[in-house]
Amino acid sequence: MAERRAAAKTAAEPDFLQFNDLACEAVGGKVIFATDEWFAPAANLLKRESPQFIASAFTEFGKWMDGWETRRKRIPGHDWCIIQLGVPGQIYGIDVDTSFFTGNHSPYVSIQAGCLDNPPNFTLEGDRTGMAASESQLAAVAKLGSEAWPELLGVSQLKPGYSDCCHNYCKVSCYHRVTHLRLNMHPDGGIARLRVYGVGQRDWSSVSPQQDVDLVALTNGGVCLGCSDAHFGHPRNMIGLGRAVNMADGWETARRLDRPKHLQVDERGILQVPGWEWAVFRLGHPGVISSIEVDTNHFKGNFPDSCRIEVCLLTPEEEAQCIETRWNSGKWQVLLPPQKLRPHHRHLYAAAELLRCSAASHVRLIIAPDGGVSRLRLWGRAAPASAVPANQKTQTPSKL
Repeated sequence: MAERRAAAKTAAEPDFLQFNDLACEAVGGKVIFATDEWFAPAANLLKRESPQFIASAFTEFGKWMDGWETRRKRIPGHDWCIIQLGVPGQIYGIDVDTSFFTGNHSPYVSIQAGCLDNPPNFTLEGDRTGMAASESQLAAVAKLGSEAWPELLGVSQLKPGYSDCCHNYCKVSCYHRVTHLRLNMHPDGGIARLRVYGVGQRDWSSVSPQQDVDLVALTNGGVCLGCSDAHFGHPRNMIGLGRAVNMADGWETARRLDRPKHLQVDERGILQVPGWEWAVFRLGHPGVISSIEVDTNHFKGNFPDSCRIEVCLLTPEEEAQCIETRWNSGKWQVLLPPQKLRPHHRHLYAAAELLRCSAASHVRLIIAPDGGVSRLRLWGRAAPASAVPANQKTQTPSKL
């Protein structure tokens, strides 16, 4: 069967964008402290939706902006906020998005990272527009000692929020677990969104060998490592929390142009087409998959006709080779044979419908000919150490 030729990647678009946003409000990220929120509250930084601009929108404090914007500072210091990640993990890249902040963006930014065993119990409530940190909030946050946290991103110049330069991408090297970030604006101004791309980390030593878990969930360390197409929605969305809120919260491809002019089906009612689309994930921990959920929620006129799932067990070196060859690996084994799909429906496949496979570290979801899937759940048990190659147990993302 034919595979779609990969669209040329935008030169300025880094590979880490296919990892998970660990700070997004949709996965539980929240701002727990901010020095100042005069024009727009810091909570906006973590919104799932892209920033918007409404020219006529004003508040009693000034121009309404879809981001975090502080007042023009007239006292010593600089503005900063503390963000609690929704999913603690390792961070590989940052996007400081200044969309629409064209005369009021923060000129410089820096970021520090902390790992707190006992997270603070304070938070910010309600609409904080027009407010600043109180003396009691300043005293409480001082106990965190965030000014001494390790530097994740040194002081870096930001570009203004015009459409051709608003994404300030920063690749970072962080080899330890992070639970909180300190975002520093130097000295003040506005930022629309902060995207924190990384891989969640779970303490698998606390998981019983007899406990069924979703091995691909982002909260358990699952991560997307590649796909054939993500025209309308990225496959990383499929391993998010809960059910999808809409189509944008799933994986959706463009319509394939190699579809036959007249469609035909086989004896099972599955379309006979020459091409397909795929997405590859690394499981949070190698394991044996015993049940599967493929959810086409919200995809009513654009669901795939069919799907199948393949698995393999790879070392980090083999993973790196597969990334280089766009996953044309001979190690794939079929776990779920081709299945006819329905629109706006949760498809559940029990162990009896799966082919017997040993422990797997990677999965490939294949849909034909194209369309959208909102969620993928792979329930199973973490493989014992004896079933996993030694260099697989502490694997981190290979260079993409």
